[in-house]
Amino acid sequence: MILGASLDTAEENRAFAVKQGFHYPLLCDTTRDFALAYGAIPDKSSANANRAGIVIGPDGKIREWHAAVGARTFPQELLARL
Repeated sequence: MILGASLDTAEENRAFAVKQGFHYPLLCDTTRDFALAYGAIPDKSSANANRAGIVIGPDGKIREWHAAVGARTFPQELLARL
């Protein structure tokens, strides 16, 4: 499954996904817990998150971690490899 995460609200994410033509869900991480746990932000006071790419296996373990990815290109690149 491909999933995007953002610090924005559900409403903001929905509008962004439609505008960008994303065909995958965007997780709303308004508490910043997800972004902090996966290294996309250094602390909860961060205004913006890095566009990191995390591949999680069926067992729930992180298989790959990419510090910076393109939001539009990473899903296609990952699917091509899989």
